[in-house]
Amino acid sequence: MAFTLKINGSPHKVDVDGDIPLLWVIRDVLGMTGTKFGCGQALCGACTVHVDGAPTRSCVTPVESIGDSAITTIEAIGREPQGAAIQKAWLDLEVVQCGYCQSGQIMSAAALLKDTPKPTDADIDAAMSGNVCRCGTYQRIRAAIKHAAGV
Repeated sequence: MAFTLKINGSPHKVDVDGDIPLLWVIRDVLGMTGTKFGCGQALCGACTVHVDGAPTRSCVTPVESIGDSAITTIEAIGREPQGAAIQKAWLDLEVVQCGYCQSGQIMSAAALLKDTPKPTDADIDAAMSGNVCRCGTYQRIRAAIKHAAGV
């Protein structure tokens, strides 16, 4: 089936089965490899993208469910104020260890700051609870979110 997806502000025409996960369209069909495959079951958060601004697990989101929604991936999150602030904080505080989960972490953190500009520890814990970091950089992630928020 033919779909036109609005990704990072641009239309992308794809011809794929409707039940293919959005992750595979982004990565394999369109070649945007910043979004990662982790578990394939929406448990780890590595595949997080924004769909109409909401953090969404692309590994379990069928492409046919997207419709006219706007998709933002890690490749474009830095164009948004919250995304740019999060990316800078990640670098300033040297959050990354292995880096595999970081695109999903950044996408979830940017959505948090957009909805909650001055998050508490509880806000951060709730927003980031679905993102797994096997290296255990959770304290640096929290610190970077606070740094980006100016709290």
